[in-house]
Amino acid sequence: MSTPDLTVDNHPAAGVTPTPTEPGGPGSAEPPRRKANAPRRPGQGRAGKILLGLLAWFAGLLFVSPLLWMLLTSLHAETDASTNPPSYFAPLTLESYANFFGGGNGANPWPFLINSAVAAIVSTLIVLVLSTMAAYSLAIRRIERWSDVLFFLLSTKMLPMVAGLLPVYLVAKSFGILDTWLLLIIIYSAMNMPIAVWMMRSFLAEVPVEVLEAAELDGARLPRVFLQILLPLTAPGLAATALICFIFSWNELLFATVLTSTAASTAPVFLTSFVTSQGLFLSQVCAASLIISVPVLVAGIAAQDKLVQGLSMGAVK
Repeated sequence: MSTPDLTVDNHPAAGVTPTPTEPGGPGSAEPPRRKANAPRRPGQGRAGKILLGLLAWFAGLLFVSPLLWMLLTSLHAETDASTNPPSYFAPLTLESYANFFGGGNGANPWPFLINSAVAAIVSTLIVLVLSTMAAYSLAIRRIERWSDVLFFLLSTKMLPMVAGLLPVYLVAKSFGILDTWLLLIIIYSAMNMPIAVWMMRSFLAEVPVEVLEAAELDGARLPRVFLQILLPLTAPGLAATALICFIFSWNELLFATVLTSTAASTAPVFLTSFVTSQGLFLSQVCAASLIISVPVLVAGIAAQDKLVQGLSMGAVK
C-alpha cells in the first residue's frame, strides 16, 4: 500500500490572484502604516506643542500677576502708590517694609504673627490626628451607616460661618475664653475637621486592605499599624491635608476679628489696621500682605512633592 502525499501546495491555482498581506497585519514584516486621513492627537505636532507651552506660560503669569503687582506697589512710596493711574516708574523704596516691622510709626507685627502661627499649627496637628482616626473607621474598618456620617460632616459646611458667630461668641463669653489661643484653636479645629476627614478617607481608601491584614496576622496591633504602615503609605495625603488646613487657619478673618481684641489677634486682623479714617495705606497693605503670605508659600514649597502626590491620590483607579 502506498502512502498518500500530504504535502501542501503553496502555489496558487491557475487564474487565481494571490491576496497581498496588509502592512502591520499577520505575517507581514512591515510596520503598520498610518492612514492618510487619520486625525492627529491635540498637541502632537510641533506647532501644537508650542501653542500649549505659550498657553501654560500665559496661565502661569495670569496667576502670578497679582503678586507681582503687590510687590511693585509695596516698593513705592505711599504717595506714588496711591496715584491714579499708577506710577510704574516711580522711585523704589523699602519704607513700607520698615514700617511693617515696627520702624517709624508702624505697629509691632510679631505678636499677631505668633498668634497666627500658634493657632494654625496646633489646630492643624489636632485635626490631623482626629481626622486620620475618623477616616480609618470610615474607609478601612467601616462603621454602620458610615455614609450618613460623611453626609453629616459635609452638611456642617453648608451653614454660613456668620450664622454661627453669635452662638459661639455667647458660649465663649460664658466660659471666659474670649481673646485666647484656646478659643481660636477650638474654632479652627472644628472648621477644618469635615474637609480633613473627607480628604483622609479618600487617601486611606487607596491603601490595600491585604497589607493591613498581613500585618495583623504577624501580630501587629493597631498603634503599630498606624505608625509603621498607614502613616508612611498616606504621607502625601497627610501633607496635602495639613497644608490645606494650615492655609485655612492662617487666612481666617471673621472669627478672629469678632472673638479677639488684643491678646490673641491674628495676622489677618493686623492687616485691617491699615484701613483707617485717614484712608487706605496701599503700599503698606501690599508689603504686609506679602510678608504674611511668606509662611504659607514656604510651607507649600517645602511640601511640594508630597502635595502633588497627595492631591493626585484617588484620581486614577
